[in-house]
Amino acid sequence: MITRRDFLAVSGAGAGVGVGAATGVVPIASLGMAASVLGARPRPASQPASEGDAHRGPCVIASGNGLAAVTRAMELLDQGYDPADAVVQGVRINEDDPEDNSVGYGGLPNEEGIVELDASVMHGPTHKSGAVASLRHIKNPAQVALLVLRRTNHCLLVGEGALRFARQMGFQEENLLTEASRLAWLKWKANASREDFWLDDAERDPPAGKVWVSDGPGKLSAIDPDGVKRLTGTVHCSAVTRAGDLAGCTTTSGLSWKIPGRVGDSPIIGAGNYCDNEVGSAGCTGRGESCITNLSAYTMVMLMEMGKTPGEAAFEAARRMVDRSKESRLKGADGRPRFNVSFYALRKDGAYGAASLYEGSFAVRDRDGARVLPTVPLYSKGG
Repeated sequence: MITRRDFLAVSGAGAGVGVGAATGVVPIASLGMAASVLGARPRPASQPASEGDAHRGPCVIASGNGLAAVTRAMELLDQGYDPADAVVQGVRINEDDPEDNSVGYGGLPNEEGIVELDASVMHGPTHKSGAVASLRHIKNPAQVALLVLRRTNHCLLVGEGALRFARQMGFQEENLLTEASRLAWLKWKANASREDFWLDDAERDPPAGKVWVSDGPGKLSAIDPDGVKRLTGTVHCSAVTRAGDLAGCTTTSGLSWKIPGRVGDSPIIGAGNYCDNEVGSAGCTGRGESCITNLSAYTMVMLMEMGKTPGEAAFEAARRMVDRSKESRLKGADGRPRFNVSFYALRKDGAYGAASLYEGSFAVRDRDGARVLPTVPLYSKGG
């Protein structure tokens, strides 16, 4: 019997010959599309080597704001804790920190001034996941997500249902809006900022065909404010034990000033977080909508399964995101993306790597200790 991994190994070695012969699918390069379509976009330079690709053994990686998280997670791994508990307790430091406005307590609110939190956990040994989205009044969504994984037969709870579940699990409700976050929201409101998430007519790309027109719901007047930069913030953390067991966690308060109910990539398995205990774990931070439409975390794990190093997998996921950013409003005059995303990959043997569209950073705790390193960027903002 041929397994999925046997098939991938054969197809990877065959470079499309077997696939085309067996299925009739023609590789895109043979259609002459590589130059005319893919080459039409500005291409980043080739990916340099990543120092983490040579690492072996227990390891924890996280987004650049996760130095304390990787330190705590490795402490727990050394004490024999499950990797899922290790990463969740690691990111709890960020969730509890009122000075970190990207997650948990003190996270920046939606456009109505209400903090809504998203988180997911994926456990390699069981290949189970748990997640919550649009969770209000509970500052540790990653812990709630872990209980969804362990105590239910579901993968995702949202909104009021997620809050009820958290209450049942003993979590206490509290006001998550700190004075600093409240003042930031008031400043945004006072400036009637253009930096909202409603698209004006000029921001919408033309459709591919006729569009059904109605005078009913869906016809909205344009919101035309002016002014304050919107912020994204998330912490991802992946860990591998000495035995090679993996887990990943991503937690966030999402985009500041978002439309209420907006859910980003963090609680979406395959988008902002994915783990396969036979291969590796991966996650993303940045523009969540792009991570969702590209299934970026899943892509990195699959690329590692097909033989890419973690650094190569992260860089290729970033490159694919650029190639698939079709909307004109997402690109500058030079054709480059007007947003940033960072990609983090950890392999079962302890190798790791990170990339980003523009300069970024990531935290790692490996045999050389805990530190923050630069990601490998596709583009330099200066040139």
